[in-house]
Parts: sequence; C-alpha cells; structure tokens
Amino acid sequence: MGSSNSGDKGTRNLVIGMISFIVVVGVVFSLISNRSTSTAAIPATVSEADGYGIVLNPEKTPVIDVYLDYQCGACKYFEIINGGYLNEVIAQKKAKVVFHPMTFLGPESVLAANAAACAADENEFVDMNLALYQNQADQHNTGKWSKEYLTQLGKSIGITSSSFESCVSDGKYVRWTSNVAAESAKADVNSTPTIFINGKELNRDNGEYGNLGKFRAALAAGGVN
Repeated sequence: MGSSNSGDKGTRNLVIGMISFIVVVGVVFSLISNRSTSTAAIPATVSEADGYGIVLNPEKTPVIDVYLDYQCGACKYFEIINGGYLNEVIAQKKAKVVFHPMTFLGPESVLAANAAACAADENEFVDMNLALYQNQADQHNTGKWSKEYLTQLGKSIGITSSSFESCVSDGKYVRWTSNVAAESAKADVNSTPTIFINGKELNRDNGEYGNLGKFRAALAAGGVN
C-alpha cells in the first residue's frame, strides 16, 4: 500500500509539473496569437459562436469545452485517463462537446489540428483525436507529424477518401487554427488541457483533470447523466 501511495503522489506531481509548464508557455501564446482571420476556410463541424471549435452533438446540453494541443503531454495524460468516458458521453449524445485544438507548441500542432479538422469533415474526428494522442512524439516538433504521416494515420483508422488526403496535404484548415487561438485567448485560456462544463472550468487542484472518478463526478454535477 505504501508503494502504491508513493506512485500516486509521483503521478500527481508529474501532472502538476507538466500543466504548470504548459501554463507558462500558454501565457506567451496568448500574447502573440490574439488575432483571427476572416478568410480562413472553416470546417463544416465548426461553430464561430462556439469559439471556432469542432462541435459534436450541437443540439444537446450541457456543454463541455475541451481546449487542447496535440503535442501537449498533459493532454495525452488527460486523454488516457478520461478520454474513454468523454467519448462515451459523445457517442450516447449526453452532452454537446466542443473541441478547441490550440497550436502554441509549434508547427506540428498546426498540422495535427488541421488533420483533426479534416477528419471531422469525414465524421471521424473522435477516432482521429485518439490516434493523434496515441502517436504523439516524446518531444515537440520532431518532424514526425508530416502531412504524409498524418495522411497515413488517417488511413490507419479507415479514412481513405481523396478529400481527406487533399485536405491534409493542402493544409486546408491551417488558417482556421489562428481563429481558434484568438478565440481561446479571448476566453482567457492560457494552458492545456483546459475543460469547461457549462462555462465553469474544472478544478485543477482537486484532481478533476487526473482522476476518472472525479472527472465523472464533475460532469454529473454539470448535468451529464
């Protein structure tokens, strides 16, 4: 039991450290990217009213907003712990879920966000979202996430259309990521992951990000049942 408690504390400290680092980087991001472009191509599943996020179950309530960066290690950890349940909420249409792919960690975050939006056009966002985390590199901007790699990643989960391939290779939604960044800054989001339920952020201090039971309880308190 002592060994297990020590491991839990170590995991908690690791997550807190990762999130703290991303907060610092995010502050820089928020200062330099508070601009959007009206000429950006916008994915069909995106809502300007929802901060240019990718919207799943648009007619449902309550509303869950997920701010992420696909190169963010803490976001991957959140996905490992809570992603399965969140996907269940989406599949069972228990809530409107809005994903905001942020890109402050560098150019491969932009390419990944574009690929995720391209997958959303094919109704495959949830699977692509998971695949990106499962194939996250240990370091940022290693060159792993090239357009070719991301196209093949889509094919590996069953997206074989030429429209997806051209969307990724042409960077169709790259400029849209600037809109996401600008709206995220307006919402005072300066770290990832950041999760809101009906406009109220999850509590970072009591384990709602890193504990499935507490995450489920937070969603239930927000009306997800």
